[in-house]
Amino acid sequence: MIKTGRPPRRAWIARLGPRGEVDLQGAASPRAVVEDAVARVGADPVRWAIELNSVVLRRIVGEVPVLGGSPAAVEMLRRGNEATTLRALFTLAEGPSATPPADEAILEGIREFVHRAIPLERVLHGVRVGHAATTEAFLRACAELVGPADAVDEVTAISRELFSYVDELSDTMIRTYLVEHEVWSTSAAAARADLVRSLLSDAAAVDVDEASRALGYNLRRTHEAVVVWSDSPKGGSTLQAAAIEVLRARGATTTLVIPVASGRLWAWGTVPPDGTDGTDRTGRTDATHPTGPWETISEALSRQRMRAAFGTPGSGVAGFRRSHREAERGERVERLRREAGRAPRHATAYADVAAVALLATDLDAAGDFVRRELGGLAARGAPMEALRTTLYHYIGAERSLVDVARRLHVARGTVTYRVKRAQEVLGHDLDDRRFALHTALALAEELGDAVLLPRDVEP
Repeated sequence: MIKTGRPPRRAWIARLGPRGEVDLQGAASPRAVVEDAVARVGADPVRWAIELNSVVLRRIVGEVPVLGGSPAAVEMLRRGNEATTLRALFTLAEGPSATPPADEAILEGIREFVHRAIPLERVLHGVRVGHAATTEAFLRACAELVGPADAVDEVTAISRELFSYVDELSDTMIRTYLVEHEVWSTSAAAARADLVRSLLSDAAAVDVDEASRALGYNLRRTHEAVVVWSDSPKGGSTLQAAAIEVLRARGATTTLVIPVASGRLWAWGTVPPDGTDGTDRTGRTDATHPTGPWETISEALSRQRMRAAFGTPGSGVAGFRRSHREAERGERVERLRREAGRAPRHATAYADVAAVALLATDLDAAGDFVRRELGGLAARGAPMEALRTTLYHYIGAERSLVDVARRLHVARGTVTYRVKRAQEVLGHDLDDRRFALHTALALAEELGDAVLLPRDVEP
């Protein structure tokens, strides 16, 4: 059972509490760590720290995006930053001497940054952003909870203690980073990752045959790229096995796998040129055999709670790079769809989302376009969403009521009513700007609030 905590040396610490509902079960830290924290400072202060961590995390990722990069990487960052926030709480509640050594969750994140080739200065930038946000929150809480007579002295004291705490923590993090960097920079994995990044950034500067020998992968062949990721940290071997499995299912004879973040990796497979093995090489999931490899791939990824985005095959180093860029664009579309609350697709072929990916390159401009073309149809809410979806499929099915009714599992009369109502909301005939209308509907269908709402408006 969780204890209530003993009185801290600063009485106001015990009066800290979250502004919203915070469930201790939702903490990023292990249960034993949370229970120990509650025993030391009390349940409400710990809830306050967990809530603060969410705010600080958003600020860090917002100002230093490279520290995020994938859901699993953000989760690792959340876990490490929660540990630093709790340690700051202990420092103020019990004194610097009672603060435990840097938590493994913090150091694990630092080692992760090394493997992702994130420069130390970017890591320290994130530390400064987090420190500023955390200190600001503690000072604000102090001003609210401490009497006017003691506020100045107390603010001065906690500023000094938090500065000392972060200074010591930064030293530990720098040492950890440098030690890990020295080990990692001499490893074969680092050499392979660096070589692949060079190929992706400046292929002309790399000797293709020499790079092929170093990687054990023939860069002169035809390649299909894939990005595989998970929403939670996964063991590297689990992700690698999944990447190899899906590429083999796509006909790859050899594979190259490069882990790039916790829960995320890049991979390539050498595949036969178009049509030589009788399979579809366009990357489309609606190919000749609807129950072929794509269904198998999606089912396999679903079982392992992973997702993958595939580029289209390309030959040589240029194809190696292009297919990878396409896979990353496909991944971005899936992340935008997730933010819009759309059902996840475990396997995404770039050929199926290319138009949306390109149109959403500038999301602000795409949103302006959608709202301008759809007018009242861009309004949020289930009724208007049903009208948009029906109209999108109606135009795509060349106005076949039967096809739309079958696809949406509704009566033909329902389709007729929705199309008529959608046209009334639009205020013009469907043949007026038909291409622009269908394109705007496609973007709304795929990306939802990301294009229906201006970027500075909260959903």
